[in-house]
Amino acid sequence: MEVLFYITAAVTFLATLRVITHVHAVHALLYLVVALIALSLIFYLLGAEFAAALEIIIYGGAIMVLFIFVVMLLGPLAVEQERTWLTPSAWIGPSILALVLLGEVGYLIAAGDHTALTVGEPRQKAVSIALFGPYIIGVELASMLLLPGLIGAYHLGRRLSKEAR
Repeated sequence: MEVLFYITAAVTFLATLRVITHVHAVHALLYLVVALIALSLIFYLLGAEFAAALEIIIYGGAIMVLFIFVVMLLGPLAVEQERTWLTPSAWIGPSILALVLLGEVGYLIAAGDHTALTVGEPRQKAVSIALFGPYIIGVELASMLLLPGLIGAYHLGRRLSKEAR
């Protein structure tokens, strides 16, 4: 398991380095998604399965929503520009790093050592009971705040695209 940790750490480092040094924002976002997935695998290898799941759900999901907001705000011109930036050669680096991570996950599944999954179960249950128990109003308010932001970004992007015609 220690070797898997170091391989995942190297993938995380390389992907994060490409996020910082890449010129095109779309390419950097591809590497950012790979870095977030690799970081969640590090959490899993360290025995924090719940943190690994939250890493993918919150950060991976938030990055994608942010990306959608930017695309909607910039309009159709930005979509055409992204198509020229996102050539098949842009997928080579993130694909190789993602395949390394996929191989590690396959090895973990094939090894069949799932004893670590039962360790965090009481804590995970306590968090879910807290989120959907006394804090349900806060969770619902957060979702209600995100929805107007999404609708506002849609209308701003729509208005800008009509003016550009």
